Amino acid sequence: MDIILEKLNFADAEQLFAFELTNRSYFEEMVPTRGNDYYNFDFFKSRHESLLDEQAQGICFFYLIKDAEGSILGRMNLIDIEEHQGIAHLGYRVGQIHTGKGIANRALKLLVEAVMLEGRIKKIKAQTTTNNIASQKVLERNGFEQIGTSDETFEMNNQQLTFVYYSWAALYV
Repeated sequence: MDIILEKLNFADAEQLFAFELTNRSYFEEMVPTRGNDYYNFDFFKSRHESLLDEQAQGICFFYLIKDAEGSILGRMNLIDIEEHQGIAHLGYRVGQIHTGKGIANRALKLLVEAVMLEGRIKKIKAQTTTNNIASQKVLERNGFEQIGTSDETFEMNNQQLTFVYYSWAALYV
């Protein structure tokens, strides 16, 4: 399956809301909930517009992973960009029916290639939980190195977890 990474835009709100709603329980198995308000369309639309404002300011970049027909398969974000240091923080999620197909791996490869071409981001930091082995593999396949593990544990879905931290640096740094 061919995929594209497309920057988030205003017209994506309804399809993205449906994607998030469809995958809510699946996502909440791996990451903390975004809360019930997030799944109210008026709240979601307002949040969507705020994200677009942040993207326009250049402090975050939000991408949708889409197939050739334009259906949303997942999302990938670079947030909390530290402009003067060239550092961004990565987040991503792929819909449940699209997992295990290499989509996150290919999308992250596209994102890293775009970052290298643009030259503004020199380092990307990421974190995942100790139980999210698939995410760890995606990061490692795309040149991210594990740089540590949190000393603190937290409980999510009746499991004691810690965060695993990763970092990627551009070749030209």
